[in-house]
Amino acid sequence: MKRLVVAPHDPTWRSAFEAESRQVAAALGGNLIAIHHIGSTSIPDIYAKPVIDILVEVADMTDVDLRSQEMDALGYEVMGEFGIEGRRYFRKDDAQGTRTHQVHVFQSGSDQIARHLAFRDYMIAHPEEARSYSDLKKRLADTHCDDPDGYMDGKDGFIKEIDRRAAAWRNLAEPR
Repeated sequence: MKRLVVAPHDPTWRSAFEAESRQVAAALGGNLIAIHHIGSTSIPDIYAKPVIDILVEVADMTDVDLRSQEMDALGYEVMGEFGIEGRRYFRKDDAQGTRTHQVHVFQSGSDQIARHLAFRDYMIAHPEEARSYSDLKKRLADTHCDDPDGYMDGKDGFIKEIDRRAAAWRNLAEPR
């Protein structure tokens, strides 16, 4: 089993997202509406597992299913919904078997799109809370370096609270 590692923010994560997002956009074709860098690698100055998370908004999920071969050709494993209803999840590992990218595809209008973007944007706008998240991730990675489920469970309460705050913050920021 590979050890769970979190690393200090790496400015190259942004360019890695940009390069990969171009390939993913080409694979998904004209169905694509928007593509976003999400997850901890998208939040400046915090520790993260060095895995680039990409959120893709599409017009039609059926078309995504028809393009699984194109994602497979990019080196992605096709995982279906993988625990989140309405999502299509793809994951990619490097030659050593280390995860490098995750793609989360949702149909336009999914609450998951707004949730992920609100979390990211809230953390960027609230660096003190981002630092708290970073500190939590470092502690959990040290404590659960051989237990990815324990690491994820340890973050769950914090993430749910930030999701709640981010949704309220987003609603205040939206024009009426």
